[in-house]
Amino acid sequence: MSAESSRRAEFWRGVRATFPLVVGAIPFGIIFGALAVNSGLSAAAAAAMSAFVFAGSSQFIAAGLVGGGAGVLLIVMTTFVVNLRHALYSVTLAPYMKHLPQRWLAPLAFWLTDESFLVVVERYRQPDASPYKHWFFLGSALFMYTNWQLCTWIGVFTGRTLPNPGGWGLDFALIVTFIGMITPGLRSRPVAMSALVAGATALLLAGLPNRLGLIGATLTGVLAGALTERWMAAHRTEPLTPPTAERLPPP
Repeated sequence: MSAESSRRAEFWRGVRATFPLVVGAIPFGIIFGALAVNSGLSAAAAAAMSAFVFAGSSQFIAAGLVGGGAGVLLIVMTTFVVNLRHALYSVTLAPYMKHLPQRWLAPLAFWLTDESFLVVVERYRQPDASPYKHWFFLGSALFMYTNWQLCTWIGVFTGRTLPNPGGWGLDFALIVTFIGMITPGLRSRPVAMSALVAGATALLLAGLPNRLGLIGATLTGVLAGALTERWMAAHRTEPLTPPTAERLPPP
């Protein structure tokens, strides 16, 4: 198989692996677009947020805070904390991707989402020696990004004629999608501990205004996962062996 066909095969493999998660994200994106325009954002602002922020959870929170009249600093800090989980994603993927040049790392970092991380990390952990797994990442990421832009615009246009998007009952898709994403990862003790602590904290702080309970849950969850990982590393009887860098031709 030629290098070009191998790249193409990995790209479309990433698209196919991401398809079930894209289906779950469709109503999520539509609801965001509708919620954004009903919260006071213009159509252009809602579309720009999806194009340049591309972080569903943070976009929902930001739109809600805008609608509630929150200040810019609170919106920025809240969305920053919510997205801290991406630091953990980056740490996980870094050993597999450190050989890539910046022209690959920069766009893939921007396009990294929960859904793409789920399928990409599984692809990298597979034992085959394919040198083009970053093309799998590209296929997954572009599929998610394109879907999110289209769904945002659908929500923007439908939201103008159908008010109260939060009452449509479609937000169950987000919950189901995230349950499906996190369940396989619960085999890892740090992830299980992170989920347990974050869930308990979210319940305890649910009454706080401006979604501050979510910030607390995110911080405690990340901290619990990191501490559990450190504790496990300290009690291992064998030294950790980092993933072997794949022998790759120029990307």
